[in-house]
Amino acid sequence: MGELIGYVRVSKADGSQVLDLQKDALLHAGVGDQMIYEDFASGKTGDRPGLDACLKALRSGDTLAVWKLDRLGRDLHHLVNTVDNLSKRGIGFRVLSGQTTIDTSTAQGKLMFGIFASLAEFERELIRERTIAGLVSARARGRVGGRKATMTAAKIRLAQAAVGKPETVVADLCRELGISRQTLYRFVGPDGVLRENGRKALGGL
Repeated sequence: MGELIGYVRVSKADGSQVLDLQKDALLHAGVGDQMIYEDFASGKTGDRPGLDACLKALRSGDTLAVWKLDRLGRDLHHLVNTVDNLSKRGIGFRVLSGQTTIDTSTAQGKLMFGIFASLAEFERELIRERTIAGLVSARARGRVGGRKATMTAAKIRLAQAAVGKPETVVADLCRELGISRQTLYRFVGPDGVLRENGRKALGGL
């Protein structure tokens, strides 16, 4: 059977009495005094060494216990991903008080754990869909990977040969090369003469 490990967090606004309440609740639940990790910071602070150490100490079969759900996550995004990570690692989770009490040794607690996992998966799918949509939009504007397309040596040579010719429509040339007019003129002048950036890209020629 795994260890029962506790985590407490208190901010200046909470006061020391809240830390005592958290510790008393954890001790009453069976967490050993030496198995409680602490942080003294705002929930919005990214640097939480106590939580980092706690999560590293947990092993499969262990259970993490907190006083209330808001002690664990600095925001909903962080909370959902932390709980989902615990689930994937085979670590139990208990919330001892508050409106949302959880104990993954019970059927209801397992259901709550599953909801957190579903929320995390839902968020990952949303991010994936947005990323794909962004890449498609970027490609439609002549960009790849969400970044402006860069000039290659081949593109510079083509631009140098075409720019300044009576038959060349600059807008069409830029569309074919997948670059903006601004990018074109950083490398090749309106008369087809290489600019400094163009010479550097071609090895100083």
